[in-house]
Amino acid sequence: MLRVLRRLLPLLCLLGWAMPAAAQDYPVRPLRMIVPFPAGAGPDLVARLVAEHLRENLGQPVVIDNRPGALGSIGALEIARAPPDGHTLGIITNSTHASNVSMFRRLAYDPINDFALIGRAITTAMVLLVRPEFPAQTFPAFLEYARRNPNTISGGYGSGAAQMSLARLRTAGGVLAEPVPYRGVPLAVADVIQGSLTFSLADYAISLQQMQGNVLRGLAVTAATRSELMPDLPAMAEFLPGFDVTIWYGFAAPARTPQPIVDRLASLVSGYFSMPSTRRRMAEIGLSTAPQNPAEFQDFIRAEIVKWTAAAREAGIEPQ
Repeated sequence: MLRVLRRLLPLLCLLGWAMPAAAQDYPVRPLRMIVPFPAGAGPDLVARLVAEHLRENLGQPVVIDNRPGALGSIGALEIARAPPDGHTLGIITNSTHASNVSMFRRLAYDPINDFALIGRAITTAMVLLVRPEFPAQTFPAFLEYARRNPNTISGGYGSGAAQMSLARLRTAGGVLAEPVPYRGVPLAVADVIQGSLTFSLADYAISLQQMQGNVLRGLAVTAATRSELMPDLPAMAEFLPGFDVTIWYGFAAPARTPQPIVDRLASLVSGYFSMPSTRRRMAEIGLSTAPQNPAEFQDFIRAEIVKWTAAAREAGIEPQ
């Protein structure tokens, strides 16, 4: 045994020196940014802005890889399974790392242990969107219309937060709408525009575009209070006490990514979302910057899993 250890010692020393050297030389090739949602979704817009910031500071291109489907779990699993060398990272959300724990009987990844968290970036909420000619022009009128016409309207969801909101509208608001799943929020919004879907719940980044162009009408926001970005839109909680579905975006790499690399990425991401210019840019697309470092982010996600699990149980959501 002693002879074997003596033979292994040089190799172990070599590996010990190789890791810091690899981190020091990082990155040595283009990076891959996995987005578990389709192009045009809120997380996709943010990921592309961060990718450009990383390119400018790391000197390597950052290729966006959209992997939508299954409420973001397909893309999240892709992040977890990637080589832990710092050349793959991805954007994660409350869907991938909190609500999916309750949405699936058997989630293929562990939201905490399978990832090296880089940091939280954004908090936001969603807007209930309908076509301009929809009979109900306000949220109270929408609730009344839905209650008078049960099971005649349809609501689309492309994220765990949207599915949760639909379930809570049913239990707290008496909105008996047919839930229609989509591979991403933009696809649900497109069907509302085309008229094949009655309403959808979309994050601010998508909702602002449709509302400013008078393509769709926003009736209310899912956060507990009105947003400074949309002060004229009421919060659903004003009519349904306790209603609060707030969403967030952050970044992560595969578990076992070298800590010096994680620290460098965390510093770049945190620095970007702390800049006044970034806050202004995010506000333009309906998002609020809310950076957290990796340790804070981990504690936050643990609390979010507990919160979303309780909310799913209260809303009567059956895991798939």
